Amino acid sequence: MTDQEAPKIEFPCADYPIKVIGRGGEDFKGMVVEVVQQYAPDLELSKVSVQDSKKGTFQSVRFTITATGEDQLRDIHKALMATGRVNMVI
Repeated sequence: MTDQEAPKIEFPCADYPIKVIGRGGEDFKGMVVEVVQQYAPDLELSKVSVQDSKKGTFQSVRFTITATGEDQLRDIHKALMATGRVNMVI
Protein backbone atom coordinates (compact mmCIF):
# COMPACT_ATOMS: atom_id res chain seq x y z
CA MET A 1 0.00 0.00 0.00
CA THR A 2 1.43 3.39 -0.95
CA ASP A 3 1.12 6.53 1.11
CA GLN A 4 -0.93 9.14 -0.66
CA GLU A 5 -0.50 12.80 0.12
CA ALA A 6 -3.61 14.81 0.87
CA PRO A 7 -4.53 17.00 -2.06
CA LYS A 8 -3.07 20.47 -1.75
CA ILE A 9 -5.46 23.39 -1.75
CA GLU A 10 -4.42 26.29 -3.95
CA PHE A 11 -5.08 29.67 -2.38
CA PRO A 12 -6.99 31.80 -2.86
CA CYS A 13 -9.71 29.14 -3.07
CA ALA A 14 -13.11 30.48 -4.11
CA ASP A 15 -16.24 28.75 -2.80
CA TYR A 16 -14.40 26.90 -0.01
CA PRO A 17 -17.18 25.03 1.85
CA ILE A 18 -17.42 25.15 5.64
CA LYS A 19 -19.96 23.43 7.89
CA VAL A 20 -20.28 24.41 11.55
CA ILE A 21 -22.18 22.13 13.93
CA GLY A 22 -23.23 23.11 17.42
CA ARG A 23 -26.03 23.38 19.96
CA GLY A 24 -28.88 25.14 18.26
CA GLY A 25 -30.53 28.34 19.30
CA GLU A 26 -32.09 31.43 17.83
CA ASP A 27 -28.78 33.26 17.68
CA PHE A 28 -26.51 30.36 16.65
CA LYS A 29 -26.41 31.33 12.97
CA GLY A 30 -25.79 34.98 13.86
CA MET A 31 -22.96 34.07 16.20
CA VAL A 32 -21.30 31.86 13.54
CA VAL A 33 -21.64 34.57 10.88
CA GLU A 34 -20.22 37.22 13.22
CA VAL A 35 -17.15 35.11 14.03
CA VAL A 36 -16.53 34.09 10.41
CA GLN A 37 -16.86 37.66 9.09
CA GLN A 38 -13.89 38.68 11.24
CA TYR A 39 -11.70 36.46 9.05
CA ALA A 40 -13.73 36.37 5.82
CA PRO A 41 -15.42 39.76 5.40
CA ASP A 42 -16.65 38.74 1.94
CA LEU A 43 -18.98 36.07 3.38
CA GLU A 44 -22.22 36.24 1.39
CA LEU A 45 -25.13 36.08 3.82
CA SER A 46 -27.46 34.89 1.04
CA LYS A 47 -25.37 31.70 0.78
CA VAL A 48 -25.53 30.84 4.50
CA SER A 49 -27.93 27.99 5.24
CA VAL A 50 -29.04 26.44 8.52
CA GLN A 51 -30.34 22.94 9.12
CA ASP A 52 -31.72 21.61 12.39
CA SER A 53 -30.97 18.09 13.61
CA LYS A 54 -33.81 15.59 13.73
CA LYS A 55 -34.55 16.33 17.41
CA GLY A 56 -33.69 20.03 17.10
CA THR A 57 -30.84 19.84 19.60
CA PHE A 58 -28.13 20.73 17.10
CA GLN A 59 -27.87 22.99 14.09
CA SER A 60 -25.49 23.00 11.18
CA VAL A 61 -24.59 26.26 9.50
CA ARG A 62 -23.20 25.88 5.98
CA PHE A 63 -21.55 28.49 3.80
CA THR A 64 -18.68 29.10 1.44
CA ILE A 65 -15.87 31.63 1.66
CA THR A 66 -12.93 32.62 -0.47
CA ALA A 67 -10.19 30.95 1.54
CA THR A 68 -7.02 33.02 1.46
CA GLY A 69 -4.70 30.58 3.23
CA GLU A 70 -4.22 27.93 5.87
CA ASP A 71 -3.77 30.58 8.58
CA GLN A 72 -7.20 32.03 7.84
CA LEU A 73 -8.86 28.60 8.01
CA ARG A 74 -7.04 27.74 11.24
CA ASP A 75 -8.06 31.09 12.78
CA ILE A 76 -11.73 30.59 11.83
CA HIS A 77 -11.71 27.11 13.36
CA LYS A 78 -10.01 28.31 16.54
CA ALA A 79 -12.38 31.28 16.98
CA LEU A 80 -15.50 29.17 16.40
CA MET A 81 -14.37 26.48 18.86
CA ALA A 82 -13.53 29.19 21.43
CA THR A 83 -17.19 30.24 21.56
CA GLY A 84 -17.99 27.10 23.54
CA ARG A 85 -21.11 26.57 21.43
CA VAL A 86 -19.51 24.85 18.43
CA ASN A 87 -18.96 21.09 18.50
CA MET A 88 -17.40 20.62 15.09
CA VAL A 89 -16.10 22.57 12.10
CA ILE A 90 -15.86 20.62 8.87
